Amino acid sequence: MTVDENAISFIIKVLTANVAEELADIMDKPTTIALRDFMATKTYNVLMKPGSLLYRESPAYVVDMVKSEMSGDWQRWLEV
Repeated sequence: MTVDENAISFIIKVLTANVAEELADIMDKPTTIALRDFMATKTYNVLMKPGSLLYRESPAYVVDMVKSEMSGDWQRWLEV
């Protein structure tokens, strides 16, 4: 089964919103600020590339990547 580009785009948008909400809770920041911070990460850049298939992962998985990136744990970031 193939997923068309519109569906992938929608999935990425929903995943982005979910990740921003989780980050807002973790960082005790407004969702808009957490979204802005997320959009400045390498993890977000990878998510925006459908070929990475990161859109297939859960919000928790992506949040783990962001937390690893923000702490500078690049080895963990690459493992996730």
